[in-house]
Amino acid sequence: MKPAEIRELTLDDLRARVQELGDQIFRLRIQKSMGQLEAPAKVRQVRRDLARIRTILREKEQ
Repeated sequence: MKPAEIRELTLDDLRARVQELGDQIFRLRIQKSMGQLEAPAKVRQVRRDLARIRTILREKEQ
């Protein structure tokens, strides 16, 4: 997701997205540990999206 797209979301949407991405990272890490992960770059992308959303969420809350 691009920062401009993230900034358009409401606080509730951002919080929900943080929860979804956290769950997705958890599932990807389990797949990686079992050797079933097909796209290792996906972990990196999800982590970066999560960081972007958390940053913008923090900006909006202030």
